[in-house]
Amino acid sequence: MTQAALKNPRITEEDQLRADLYGYLSALLAGPPSKQLLSQTAALTGDDTDLGKAVTVLAGLAGKTSVPAAEREYTALFIGLARGELLPYASYYMTGFLNEKPLAALRQDMLRLGITRAPNVFEPEDNIASLMEMMSGLITGRFGAAQSLSRQREFFNRHIAPWAQHFFSDLEGAKTSVLYAPVGTVGRAFMKIEADAFRLVGGDE
Repeated sequence: MTQAALKNPRITEEDQLRADLYGYLSALLAGPPSKQLLSQTAALTGDDTDLGKAVTVLAGLAGKTSVPAAEREYTALFIGLARGELLPYASYYMTGFLNEKPLAALRQDMLRLGITRAPNVFEPEDNIASLMEMMSGLITGRFGAAQSLSRQREFFNRHIAPWAQHFFSDLEGAKTSVLYAPVGTVGRAFMKIEADAFRLVGGDE
């Protein structure tokens, strides 16, 4: 789970945009943002929706944030000396402990869907960055055929919906969040859009 989502001409423009946003959130959450990622973020523009307004705030902050400052913030949030301010894992949010049943269930679904952990990744697969990347790949067909909306909804409801909005809300309000506060807003707004959309379509293909 290390490559960016690839463009798939067989999926709709809307689905490609969804996949791109999942992939973008994954990139921001997988590690401290590079100079290139900060520059790309600073160039983003948003509309008047809640999501768009958050993107605009994020772009403005990215343009003022140095790579060392972003790295310090990321470390304080997710790594720390013993642990970061937040633990971005499904098991922790859903059970209060790491490496619990949500991780085992995710690994079963990864096996069924043909998703394998990259050899250079050592943290549990139920971290938020990996789950965002998996959703991007399910939409684009990175792990095989592009998955139907019903399959996407099933994965989302099992592994993301129970906790991701809570995590992103925590990221918005974390003491050390500056650049990552609007990342939390973007993530929370996007997760709500996805949850509402899946309810409306009922998972139909």
